[in-house]
Amino acid sequence: MSNNGTDLTTGFISSSVAVLLFGSNFVPLKKYDTGDGMFLQWVLCAAIWMIALAVNLILHCPKFWPFAMVGGCIWATGNIAVVPIIKTIGLGLGILIWGSFNALTGWASSRFGWFGMDAEEVSKPVLNYIGAGLSVVSAFIFLFIKSEIPSSTSSVDTTPLMTEHVINKIQDPCRDYSWVDKLSTLQQRIVGCSLAVISGILYGSTFVPIIYIKDHSKRNDSIYTGASQYDLDYVFAHFSGIFLTSTVYFFAYCIAMKNNPKLYPEAVLPGSRIYSCNVGCLQV
Repeated sequence: MSNNGTDLTTGFISSSVAVLLFGSNFVPLKKYDTGDGMFLQWVLCAAIWMIALAVNLILHCPKFWPFAMVGGCIWATGNIAVVPIIKTIGLGLGILIWGSFNALTGWASSRFGWFGMDAEEVSKPVLNYIGAGLSVVSAFIFLFIKSEIPSSTSSVDTTPLMTEHVINKIQDPCRDYSWVDKLSTLQQRIVGCSLAVISGILYGSTFVPIIYIKDHSKRNDSIYTGASQYDLDYVFAHFSGIFLTSTVYFFAYCIAMKNNPKLYPEAVLPGSRIYSCNVGCLQV
């Protein structure tokens, strides 16, 4: 009983820290222009992989399970929509929507044993379902919240020092707008909410492969028999899937842009810092 109480306390504390960090990790991006977000997501995922490499070395390189990379692929797919979501419906509303669907997907998949996982038993099913029901109601309420998005994300004064027409034309070219900026207000609302829902579902499924491996490690007839029950042993494989997938997406983006991608160097440092502070609480 004492061990269960300690685990529960640790879980709640870790969850609280994770909520604080994950809820604020994209705040620095509001100060910088990130365009369509494809370059930023690649920088972010590269930083993620570097942190995972350090964790892997600290843990003395535990066994690498390729199937755990699938979870990283799922996460990276949801992550490419983050910048468009922020640009269309705002950071606060975006987090509320994708966080709600993230929680619901994670709850349903573990509670009912979806995707081959072992169904999780709860001591008080009625309260469990009531909590899930309230989450469903709140998720749909969030879809009707209106948000005001500023027309410019940059606070830097871009007024040129010299005002001659010819010089302005050379030194102050027209800003490259992303596809999001061309949408009407209603279209931005629909696109932003839809992407937030999809991202939330993907985020809620990202740990399914890891849990699947851990559940099947207890079965003698499984290829995962004897696999580690320690979550951090899967961090490197999971994050490698994230980096590989984001690189594929960015490569495809470069091809689609005819080798002329929109790069924003000022977003590199904020992007690389976004996720590093969250690794410790990632496997809660």
